[in-house]
Amino acid sequence: MEALDSLSLFTGLGLSEHKARETLKNTALSAQLREAATQAQQTLGCTIDKATGTLLYGLASRLRDPRRLSFLVSYIANRKIHTETQLSAALEYVRSHPLDPINTMVFEQECGVGVVVTPEQIEEAVEAAINRHRPQLLVERYRFNMGLLMGEARAALKWADGKMIKHEVDMQVLHLLGPKTETDLEKKPKVAKARPEETDRRTAKDVVENGETVVQTLSLMEQLRGEALKFHKPGENYKTPGYVTTPHTMDLLKQHLEITGGQANNGICFLRFDDTNPEKEEAKFFTAICDMVAWLGYIPYKVTYASNYFDQLYAWAEELIRRGQAYVCHQRGEELKGHNPLPSPWRDRPTEESLLLFEAMRKGKFAEGEATLRMKLVMEDGKMDPVAYRVKYTPHHRTGDTWCIYPTYDYTHCLCDSIEHITHSLCTKEFQARRSSYFWLCNALDVYCPVQWEYGRLNLHYAVVSKRKILQLVAAGAVRDWDDPRLFTLTALRRRGFPPEAINNFCARVGVTVAQTTMEPHLLEACVRDVLNDTAPRAMAVLEPLQVVITNFPAAKSLDIQVPNFPADETKGFHQIPFGPIVFIERTDFKEEPEPGYKRLAWGQPVGLRHTGYIIELQHVVKGPSGCVESLEVTCRRADAGEKPKAFIHWVSQPLTCEIRLYERLFQHKNPEDPAEVPGGFLSDLNPASLQVVEAALVDCSVALAKPFDKFQFERLGYFSVDPDSRQGQLVFNRTVTLKEDPGKV
Repeated sequence: MEALDSLSLFTGLGLSEHKARETLKNTALSAQLREAATQAQQTLGCTIDKATGTLLYGLASRLRDPRRLSFLVSYIANRKIHTETQLSAALEYVRSHPLDPINTMVFEQECGVGVVVTPEQIEEAVEAAINRHRPQLLVERYRFNMGLLMGEARAALKWADGKMIKHEVDMQVLHLLGPKTETDLEKKPKVAKARPEETDRRTAKDVVENGETVVQTLSLMEQLRGEALKFHKPGENYKTPGYVTTPHTMDLLKQHLEITGGQANNGICFLRFDDTNPEKEEAKFFTAICDMVAWLGYIPYKVTYASNYFDQLYAWAEELIRRGQAYVCHQRGEELKGHNPLPSPWRDRPTEESLLLFEAMRKGKFAEGEATLRMKLVMEDGKMDPVAYRVKYTPHHRTGDTWCIYPTYDYTHCLCDSIEHITHSLCTKEFQARRSSYFWLCNALDVYCPVQWEYGRLNLHYAVVSKRKILQLVAAGAVRDWDDPRLFTLTALRRRGFPPEAINNFCARVGVTVAQTTMEPHLLEACVRDVLNDTAPRAMAVLEPLQVVITNFPAAKSLDIQVPNFPADETKGFHQIPFGPIVFIERTDFKEEPEPGYKRLAWGQPVGLRHTGYIIELQHVVKGPSGCVESLEVTCRRADAGEKPKAFIHWVSQPLTCEIRLYERLFQHKNPEDPAEVPGGFLSDLNPASLQVVEAALVDCSVALAKPFDKFQFERLGYFSVDPDSRQGQLVFNRTVTLKEDPGKV
């Protein structure tokens, strides 16, 4: 009955039934939320509205000191704290003053209680932001990212109402630019990608000032939007919501600045591998990741490994025990699972005893699972005393059998960041639950504490992206391996022929956000077409060949035809192909009995052959014993010697035989992992037509010397990339994307 009452109470706060049930599974969270809601109802004397309920849930899920609950609930219930920004500031204040009595005046000042931001102040802040970006606004007009203006205005007016800022931005932009024109509604023109050496890894934009074009160079950080606007400045880690300060914090930050020289947004970037689990780490995975990073066009300042620091991490673990913040535990793995496991009976064992036992773990005196080192803290998700070290008798791919105990991610990540003096540690949203342990551990050891920034994963419909599920697909034989072109791993996209520029452009359009984002695949494919249209030279190929004999071919031998690599820009060169009396066309480009509107080859309906300057007209249809059309006999004439045909078709002559692989979506439903959409699980949702292999396609000889990953547009068919399975004399092509988005796709 109590559970039903709590469920009703939580849904009354505005939580969905699913969210309410998930909350009930976490005993600590649900108890704190019940108490907060009860106190708020007593203060209000009426039903709690959804906005207040959302703040109460945020308070209950993030507050670590229940002694402050009543104090903060009263501020929320009385609408003194009525925004998420104020709540974050309030939680930050109580975290930074764990033992002090709260100074109400200082608290309210820190949380913006009673602060009134006038419309005039909002107007001035928005006007200042617009003036800073005025030249770019005048050029880009409504294509400019208006979120940048809002972000700068909000930064200037921390406690202002976001809706009022947006309204003021809309009004001032309208006053500056006037109403949207047809040009504003057109697709944004493509801008050629600048070479790295020309821009020093920056992007150049042309801005018109006083009638002259001036090149403005924007740094990478200036191009980023969304959450990146909130990055703290070097040495100002303590301004981050939730950051815990200690008496040593400012001295440590000062040392950090001296070591790094104050670098951050124009600084350096590390690529670090968390190789703390020898059972899952193989050198080939790290090599593949480095290859993919380089392929995308990024060169890290340094590639490091958690295993580089195993000696230091072990020494710090001993120090953590000495400080009474860690202990050796003998609970089994199954005893630690679930939302509310029992506290360890070894939590208060003597320090010296834990030190001796930890050394025994190091020397291999415990079997796997018999002992772990645990840290004394409670994480955001209610997990108590996370494991710092466990026993594993598996050789490590970098350290061999030097160690038989290995640190966990919860222990390793923040300390490696500290060692490397990272300013912003970037990770995906699921690691947000580790942020409190991140701060706690650095402070428990009195070492420099960086800041972890979480962003949302980018997911795609009709796909699965988790490693575990991709492994299941491989094991089930649904795909060949991690680089199967039907997957959306980076190595698979490369094999399919996606250019790295297209992936970067797609991610830039989506932006950096904390929200979980799921995009349609056709949006990524559109970015691919944009790049390949300008970079993939044209060639001709025939998937279903039909032989055509030209009975009055105008020469005694084959003619050499000059074909532009890019018909829209002949300055990009030509390639040469033969044109002889026997050509091959697509079987679908001929019909004996065409339906109305059919414009290709038929009786009494000639067609042109692309790039030849000739038109062919049907004279005779050759059929086999079964009645199937085997070949056609035609005559030809110059294209300028008569009426223009209704269509021009592609063809090949003296072609190469090749294999072409045509790919469709791997799954039939948009959300294959959703039990409501696919009750049988994602493996039951496989599309049986996701791969079609054309084993004897024909392609013109201009591609004979193509290498793996070379890309072409096969005219009228789509964009294709040479697969690594290709061998001398036997090319294999993957269809990257069709020429246009399939209108039949949802």
